[in-house]
Amino acid sequence: MVSMVTRRQIILGSGALGAVMAGSVGCSSSVGEQDAAHALRRPLAADTGDPVQRMRELVRYATLAPSSHNTQCWHFHLQDRALAITPDLSRRCAVVDPDDHHLYVSLGCATENLAHAALAAGLQPDIQFDPAGLGTVHARFSPTRPSETPLFRAITQRQCTRGIYDGQPLASMELRLLEQAGTGEGVRVLLLTERPAMEQVLDFVIAGNTAQMESAAFMAELKAWIRFSASEAESTGDGLFAGASGNPALPRWLGSRAMDLFFSAKSENDRYAQQIRSSAGLAVFVSDRSDPAHWIEAGRCYERFALQATALGLRNAMVNQPVEVSAVRQQLAAALGLRPGPQRPDLVVRFGRGPGLPLSMRRPVEAVLV
Repeated sequence: MVSMVTRRQIILGSGALGAVMAGSVGCSSSVGEQDAAHALRRPLAADTGDPVQRMRELVRYATLAPSSHNTQCWHFHLQDRALAITPDLSRRCAVVDPDDHHLYVSLGCATENLAHAALAAGLQPDIQFDPAGLGTVHARFSPTRPSETPLFRAITQRQCTRGIYDGQPLASMELRLLEQAGTGEGVRVLLLTERPAMEQVLDFVIAGNTAQMESAAFMAELKAWIRFSASEAESTGDGLFAGASGNPALPRWLGSRAMDLFFSAKSENDRYAQQIRSSAGLAVFVSDRSDPAHWIEAGRCYERFALQATALGLRNAMVNQPVEVSAVRQQLAAALGLRPGPQRPDLVVRFGRGPGLPLSMRRPVEAVLV
């Protein structure tokens, strides 16, 4: 996630500095970056008979999954007719994700993409999680008839869309499909579409966001992963590109200064209130137990949910502050009627219809293979 999946938005001020920023947008065009982002999402290459190349294509599709702060916190190990996925702890977010919950959720998202891409390539995946050591996801493959599902076709289009939605309710059939997609082994999704319930969760979002923004360590970690300009996003291939949140691309020196001056809890809370109130509903993913195996399963469930939403023409975005601040997470769990202790709210996601935004970048396959 971003947080996993929570890409905080850079609030730009008004007045003289705002005018300077507006005038600077043309200095950092996102056209080249978006060409590169679209190239990363090219169709799955045809099988040439080279098993290594086919595995590399599966890895490329797996890395199109969301991850915490877009850190892409995974390593892929090529094996004979198999892949192994392990955490890349050098990319962990120790402040926002101290127990590595989001890191393992991110691995789960990549695993789900991998499973759909394998079927499209004519490979039946057998996926198992080994909790020993850091924890490894093992994916072994056997030949099968190629099958391109709507969820597979949605992989290259899926994005966390942090804009304003149209506020219109979804059809009951759409809600059923989202609920089915978001349910897994030991993980379920609660769909909240009534306004009083959504307002209650919004209160938790505001409480969590306020606590985080009062933390200097949180703000320093967040800023380290923001890519203020398109060129910076393209050169690193990771991080939270400002343009993907609907903000102008700026040189780092100017974007960093603007963030220091104008990025406040109040402005962010107002933004989240507007976004949530424009949504058709909220989805809360809940695990029966709080351990890496269930966190990976939660990631798989969320990615299926996101792919199903994309296939239906819907948008989604994380609002994970209530699950990232421990005290607020406990309050959210109580409000949802969860059993104290074992059950954990993993992710909070808003969904609805709305326009798309620029795509985020990914690192090349070579950077994640070990």
